[in-house]
Amino acid sequence: MCPLCPSHPPTRCLTGLQAGTRWLHGDLVLLLPTVVTMLLLRASAGPAVPTASSRSPFPADCSRLRKNSPSGVYVIQPARSPPRVVWCDMDTEGKGWTVVQRNSHDTELTWKQSWTTYKYGFGNVQSDHWLGTEYLHLLTQQGTYKVRFVVRNKANITHYAEYDIFRVESEASGYPLRLGRFSGDGDDYLTGYHPKKGGIHDNMKFSTTDKDQDQYGGNCASSYGGWWYDRCQNVLLNAKNHIVWPGFCDNGDCASSLILVKPTDIC
Repeated sequence: MCPLCPSHPPTRCLTGLQAGTRWLHGDLVLLLPTVVTMLLLRASAGPAVPTASSRSPFPADCSRLRKNSPSGVYVIQPARSPPRVVWCDMDTEGKGWTVVQRNSHDTELTWKQSWTTYKYGFGNVQSDHWLGTEYLHLLTQQGTYKVRFVVRNKANITHYAEYDIFRVESEASGYPLRLGRFSGDGDDYLTGYHPKKGGIHDNMKFSTTDKDQDQYGGNCASSYGGWWYDRCQNVLLNAKNHIVWPGFCDNGDCASSLILVKPTDIC
């Protein structure tokens, strides 16, 4: 059996989710008119799509939307999670991608956030934001997911790296990153080891300014923002004025980044 393909989702609820709903409330107040419109459009379009559970009116992720649904703001509810406002990308190849991170080089966001802030997410899903490491964990525990990392360089050329398995483990284990096989239009800087840069990112725990879990003598996150650091990074997407992917924007001058996830049938 593929070690990254869980045969059964975890049955024990993780603690602390009620505290996380305060982040959801801020997004819902800001986006309530859009969300209500989207839900009404979906309700009038025909039979209900599959949902996270029989008691939830919301899909488990963006892949459960109809293929002709437009990209935009939706509410999803992964298993054992409260509802979350997300951006669903229905235009990228394959459609049905849930956006879990978006950043722009000159962002107004401060990515040097605390462990708790990263846990429950921050920003605006219509622009730069982080979904939340806890929700990344719950989302990817529902089944087998893949991920696409997208960067746009300063010449406005878009590049991507895709991994056929993507999972974030529990908070108790440090939210470590698990990745599968690489494909894309550049080199693999997440699962490949690069000692002259930052080492590796696959299997690294998540680090923030107030929770140092990297393999470096100092705290990598204190210089940039929360990420799966080793010593410190080959790739870095969670930073202000410093988005790095070697070969595409070596000097941290990528114009933007995007992280998309969706289920895969690889296992």
